[in-house]
Amino acid sequence: MNKKQFLSEVMRLAWQFVKKNGYTLSEALKTAWANCKLKKQMQTKIVKFYFQKVDGTLREAYGTLAENLVPAVADADNRKKNNTVQLYFDTEKTEWRCFKKANLIFNI
Repeated sequence: MNKKQFLSEVMRLAWQFVKKNGYTLSEALKTAWANCKLKKQMQTKIVKFYFQKVDGTLREAYGTLAENLVPAVADADNRKKNNTVQLYFDTEKTEWRCFKKANLIFNI
């Protein structure tokens, strides 16, 4: 992903937060940057991050998207895409998990 595509993804995600979650543009941009940076880091290594679960509790997760660290997935292309959640491979549970992008905690 080149720089222009990365910035485009940040802005698309920020506007999604404004429209769907009622964030101010400032809050939306901070959260969008955090999500995009996390996704980029997870593509190369295992990353520790935090997010707020739907029940309100804080969850510490170790996840990755690195192809050499995740198992092969059958029927991955047949699934419906959901742009509001981030899929990741949880290295502690050795399972695929997801979290709502709007619930990522980035100031810990």
